[in-house]
Amino acid sequence: MVASEEDADVRATLTITCLVVWTLAAAAQTKPAPAPNTQKPGMTPRPPLLFSEPWKLPPHTGEQTDENMRFTPAVVTNPHIEVKLYGTDARVIRAAVHEERFDLWNGMTTSPTAITLRDRSNYVDLTDAARLRWILRTNAIHSLNPIVKLADGRLIVGDRTITTHGEFLTVEIAFSGMRWYGLDPNKVIVLTEVTNPDLRRVDEVGVAMLSPGGGHGIAGSANLSNVELFAYPVPR
Repeated sequence: MVASEEDADVRATLTITCLVVWTLAAAAQTKPAPAPNTQKPGMTPRPPLLFSEPWKLPPHTGEQTDENMRFTPAVVTNPHIEVKLYGTDARVIRAAVHEERFDLWNGMTTSPTAITLRDRSNYVDLTDAARLRWILRTNAIHSLNPIVKLADGRLIVGDRTITTHGEFLTVEIAFSGMRWYGLDPNKVIVLTEVTNPDLRRVDEVGVAMLSPGGGHGIAGSANLSNVELFAYPVPR
């Protein structure tokens, strides 16, 4: 039997189709997978880690009481940073151990308080993709808010409230898109709104606890464990 021209055309079309499908399948198999942890197109690259702080207990004798665990510069492990405490009763903030990590705890404070970290050699640029990463726990009805000290000396607090409902969680704070307010450095109370603060040269960065601590037990307080700052340095 002699094949018609129509049958020949059908066989030719099927052959071409099979070749196209096979070529596409082979290309899909040989296409390299994207490298892990690469920046997605169109996104601002994350700045490198500028500094980290895991804390430690202060030198002491005897039991780890509220008094002999109070914060001192000896609690800080990173020689390139210094830590500032704000608030009329900030002196009672203490170091503690939870989940085999060290943290700072404000449970015995009778006033609002704040804790900031300062790079000794650099201001920091907190614009774009800069992030503050902190292992935090808030207990009972208690919350934290990000704060920064600007290069002009003003302390401001952001409206992005953090609560973890009693769990230690790794929290990342982005500084863009917030509304900012002045913060009294002595009383740690919120003042009037600050519009368009310059976050390109920040002196200190941290968190504020705008309520006093509630004491031991399941009461209002916060634990601040390992902290990391991803930001570009700006020489002082």
